[in-house]
Amino acid sequence: MSAVRRSVEAASVGLPITLSGVSKGFGQTPVLRSFDLKIAAGEFVAVIGRSGGGKSTLLRLLAGLDHPDGGRVELGGRAVAGISSNVRLLFQEPRLVPWLSVVDNVGLARGPGWREAAEAALADVGLDGRGGDWPSVLSGGQKQRVALARALVSHPDILLLDEPFGALDALTRLEMHRLLGGLWRARGFTTVLITHDVAEAVALADRVIVLKNGRIALDVEVELERPREDLADARATALQKQILAAV
Repeated sequence: MSAVRRSVEAASVGLPITLSGVSKGFGQTPVLRSFDLKIAAGEFVAVIGRSGGGKSTLLRLLAGLDHPDGGRVELGGRAVAGISSNVRLLFQEPRLVPWLSVVDNVGLARGPGWREAAEAALADVGLDGRGGDWPSVLSGGQKQRVALARALVSHPDILLLDEPFGALDALTRLEMHRLLGGLWRARGFTTVLITHDVAEAVALADRVIVLKNGRIALDVEVELERPREDLADARATALQKQILAAV
């Protein structure tokens, strides 16, 4: 792991991800073809590609929501056999339950000490004291913070992100980038982000992968110091151009 990545002071709780010869199709349409990919424990990888290129299929395979037609998907050296308790998925829509309070949404899985854990997770995402609110009174960014708290309350080893900030305005998106980056550096979970936003990928990830026709068209490390809020920097600009050329 290079010096520009997450500080070694944060002990990684992430798991490595390995896909070996993975194929997946729907009907007569192949989506992933003999696909190989390795992601280190605690690494942050962004996946970019045009619609139909295999991004969402890849995420569903990692989440255990779909099974490969061929090949093997492993998390922490074990084959994915279904939905795992140490993997969490965050969608573009917060998907909060409207008739439950904020703290009840975060602690949806319940379990011993769930309320204290949910309140701590809310504090981690900047919503301390908002547990008694209803989702209807929250802004779009606040709802996504609740969804992030719900995903992280159980301290997962792997966080999967399916364009979670795509519907937010530019300022709120930047705030969410800072929040997610800080939590990732502090906790060390392995992260896979699906996004159409090249700037977002460069701002957040260790590596950017471009998927094209079910194969990896580009796999490039982001060797830029954090935080990366000045994406007009010459190196950042050059990297974005390289990624766009491969999409």
